[in-house]
Amino acid sequence: MPSDSERKLLYAGVTDKIIGGFYAVYNAHGYGFLESVYRRSMRLCLERQGISVQAEAPYPVTFLGEEVGMYRADLVVSQCIIVECKSVEHLVAAHEAQLMNYLKASGLAVGLLLNFGPRPMFRRMARSHSPDPP
Repeated sequence: MPSDSERKLLYAGVTDKIIGGFYAVYNAHGYGFLESVYRRSMRLCLERQGISVQAEAPYPVTFLGEEVGMYRADLVVSQCIIVECKSVEHLVAAHEAQLMNYLKASGLAVGLLLNFGPRPMFRRMARSHSPDPP
């Protein structure tokens, strides 16, 4: 049986607030708006709770020490969690892969994929801080 420390999720308090905000935004807007509307609503909701939020935070993608691209995270909350907002029928593996790549590029460990689809759905994803193989 896992110990209490093993069961505790990294940044659980912040992710709980983000998920609460997700449902507040979904209950207010429902399904059908552009992702940008949900992203802005999430930012406003979290900032009103006193939580720091950076929208469209830039992160370089590198290969062999060279920058080969740039991506912008929808939201970075409390400088530790990437939040990606979707408004699609269903989340698919490509959405999860996108978030995992964003975590890798940013060096952050925790991300939330929020889908403002016909039914609200979220996925919490985490990656280890272990270095990537060469």
